[in-house]
Amino acid sequence: MHLTAVSLAFVAALSSALAVGPWRATTYDFDDSSGLGRQYDGIGGLSGGGATSKLLVNYPEKERNEILDYLFKPNFGASLQILKVEIGGDAQSTDGTEASHMHNSWDENYQRGYEWWLMVEAKKRNPNIKLYCLPWGFPGWVGQGSRNPYQVPEVTADYIIRWINGAKTVYGLTMDFVGIWNERPYNSTYIKTLRKMLDARGFSNTRIVAPDGAWTISKDINKDPALAAAVDYIGCHYPGTLSTDDALKTGKQLWASEDYSTYNDEVGGGCWARILNKNYAVGRMTATISWNLIASYYNPLPFFRDGLMTAVEPWSGNYNVDTPIWLSAHTTQFTQVGWKYLEHGAGVGLLEGGGSYVALVSPDKKDFTIIVETMSHNHSLCIRPPLPAYDVVPQTMNIQLKGSFANIKELNVWYSKLGFDGQQSIMFQKKDALQLKNGMGSASLGMDEVYTFTTVTTGDKGQYDAPPPSKSFPLPYSDNFDSYAKCEEPYNLAQQTGSYEVVAGDSAHGQVMRQMVLDTATYWCAADTANKSISIIGNYSWSDIYVEVEALVGKVNATDGVFVAARVQNGGCQSYSAKGIFFFVFPAQQYYIISYDLARTQQISSGAVSSEVMDWNKISLLVTGTTIQGQVNGKSVFNIQAPKMTKNGFVAIGTDTYGLADFDNFMITTASDGRRIMRENEERAHAKAKHTLYFEPEKH
Repeated sequence: MHLTAVSLAFVAALSSALAVGPWRATTYDFDDSSGLGRQYDGIGGLSGGGATSKLLVNYPEKERNEILDYLFKPNFGASLQILKVEIGGDAQSTDGTEASHMHNSWDENYQRGYEWWLMVEAKKRNPNIKLYCLPWGFPGWVGQGSRNPYQVPEVTADYIIRWINGAKTVYGLTMDFVGIWNERPYNSTYIKTLRKMLDARGFSNTRIVAPDGAWTISKDINKDPALAAAVDYIGCHYPGTLSTDDALKTGKQLWASEDYSTYNDEVGGGCWARILNKNYAVGRMTATISWNLIASYYNPLPFFRDGLMTAVEPWSGNYNVDTPIWLSAHTTQFTQVGWKYLEHGAGVGLLEGGGSYVALVSPDKKDFTIIVETMSHNHSLCIRPPLPAYDVVPQTMNIQLKGSFANIKELNVWYSKLGFDGQQSIMFQKKDALQLKNGMGSASLGMDEVYTFTTVTTGDKGQYDAPPPSKSFPLPYSDNFDSYAKCEEPYNLAQQTGSYEVVAGDSAHGQVMRQMVLDTATYWCAADTANKSISIIGNYSWSDIYVEVEALVGKVNATDGVFVAARVQNGGCQSYSAKGIFFFVFPAQQYYIISYDLARTQQISSGAVSSEVMDWNKISLLVTGTTIQGQVNGKSVFNIQAPKMTKNGFVAIGTDTYGLADFDNFMITTASDGRRIMRENEERAHAKAKHTLYFEPEKH
């Protein structure tokens, strides 16, 4: 990667910052006389990559609406201008699996998943929000047996366009942007095919962002006019505020199409504030999108709390409005997509004492906004990439307005300061207006601060009453899946591989949860290579626990077996190596296996269950200390010691291989309740056996 001239200037400015004395005054011109810079494309959040909004769906309506307002409502909270979502592909894509609209080539359904709901809610609050969709994985059939989504470009393009069409026809949602394949190789032929087919099917206004990885596509764009015509925006992930000469030469708008990915405390807020400014001031990127939108997935799944805010307790309604919400507002509440940046050196640049500033103007030049940040190195570290050393010192910024702005008499001021070493953070506070004389005003800048100076008067710090207090996951917990709409994903079960949805059961079971994936996906990470599906739930700290479920393995397209598990410690892309206590039952083989891991490489025990197996089988697992007990249909199968087992973890259910399986009457409770339930099960099974024996007809 080559440093641009702007990047070199950035490094030089950082080095010189060490020599700048405290409160040194420097004058910065803001002038549109020589023209304007690039168009501003917005700040956004990413729901997906994957299952990052999983728990939000089940929040109580009041708290859920409050959370959505903090994210999307204009002039309230983050006021996001872009919502990017995953096109679910039945593949693990970081924190879970998002369901595909086409599990199989003969299947098409737009009721699955929660991204539709989220986009509708975002549009309700901000009709002008831009929508952007991107696949992480694809169902296995898309690759036509190759696991390569580019094997037959027309098939993959058709699969993507059907999703875009479903958004439009079912939900009235227009996709403004579509990506290629998240952080995986791009294919020029596929990109051109996608563009051609979008145009042919009436989606010429859906623009292509590519490659959603690195800047490397820029060289191909510069050499291939047809590719250049197909790609509208170049999207890079975690660019570290740097672009490349090749990217700039394309003339395309450059985006940080996925960025941030950092724990959302004060340091995370500092990361977000710094890159929102410097992505343009240094790298000329006109949009920045946070992965993720909202951290709404179980702790400790990967990258816990790497969202703009946190909502992980639908059972209590508790949530946190974290610092990135208000640091977003410094830009989003005082700009609109379509505004223009000022030119570098005339309203955009780096502060002599460390930090950066950008200025934007509305198309009619009636409104004008400056955003300034002074984030120090150690208080603005992002998770990636590494941040070169630099320094920030207190300084005075003299603002000199010229050109169209010369006659502005005052600018409204909004202020934030991140608190460290026991100091309280100040978030998005309205200050007295900055008075200007002959277009000149001064501001004293400390460290780890953000200022917005603006003519816009509509900014507001929205606030609701404190959410309910935090509570542990409730026990006992049960779900018979009868309360869900068809095709809905059960709320608190977080699928890590495979895809689970509610379908109609038989007369005895009403609605049931079915595992739908028949074959390994064209996967994004190694989790799917295990050829097993797993869905987790609950509290990672659980140790002694009881879990039971009724399961049916059918005759067609079925899995080999099903399992219940406790103390499960791995999720996300490490799901294939999940550790815990797994109780597998294989009804057709009338066999069971107990294993320390999902992959069954560390088996503890196995044996026959021939006298217990039926069509629907109740599988029960009790874990206490180092003892594990299991039942099938109320009859004891094992009671053994497992001294090497994990000490705590989630509860899980799943299938031994991909294939159909139904689940019903799922229940988790304490170990003491579990012991009682197992005793009662044994008593019922024993009484039933005696009753059957007593009334058995005499044989002649």
